[in-house]
Amino acid sequence: MARRAFFSFHYQRDIWRVNQVRNSWVVQPGKQQAVWYDASLWEEAKTKGETALKNLINDGLTNTSVTVVLIGAETSKRRWVNYEIEQSFVRQKGLLGIYIHGLKNVLGQTDIRGENPFNTIYVETNNQKTYFSELYPTYDWVLNEGYKNIGLWIEEAAKKAGR
Repeated sequence: MARRAFFSFHYQRDIWRVNQVRNSWVVQPGKQQAVWYDASLWEEAKTKGETALKNLINDGLTNTSVTVVLIGAETSKRRWVNYEIEQSFVRQKGLLGIYIHGLKNVLGQTDIRGENPFNTIYVETNNQKTYFSELYPTYDWVLNEGYKNIGLWIEEAAKKAGR
């Protein structure tokens, strides 16, 4: 079954690496296009304030079944990435993370592996914290052959979320 995925990432630092992942998804047979916003929409929303940014993200999450967090060197420090993860949880979307540090940027350089943003976000039940890193898988795009496996990872995340 084709899935619609929302990609969450640090735009300024990782867009070149992110586009490699997004483009691999689009060209796979039988897959629907994933959902994301280009810089012009993001920049326009930023000038209109926090509410506009939240609306842009919330609209992007609509009609998707999975959020794919593309983890670069600074992704875990990004406020809006954390908001996207939290909103995906609230909306009962499938979630997964993919480390993209091993992909080359426009200059042919790889990057350092960033911290997993799932390590800092948690749910609390009966005074017990369960971190998202215990609930949602992460993969390495290069080491885990993301080009071949992203469809499987997304499908597994969707099924785990009951979608």
